Amino acid sequence: MIKNRLKVLRAERNWTQAELADRLKISRQAVISIEKYKYLPSLELTFKIARLFGQPIEQIFYLEGIL
Repeated sequence: MIKNRLKVLRAERNWTQAELADRLKISRQAVISIEKYKYLPSLELTFKIARLFGQPIEQIFYLEGIL
């Protein structure tokens, strides 16, 4: 399963789910689903997330048990 650090990164910046959604131009519900591992974002959205946080994709998204 692919996991992510989205919730942690968002919290470090004191952003709400709605604020992150606005920055990514997606719905708040999409952010919730990504954070709960119910939705795997598209490659395009994954790149947007990585750019927004200034980190490589593999620092945000990882295979469970590897990081």
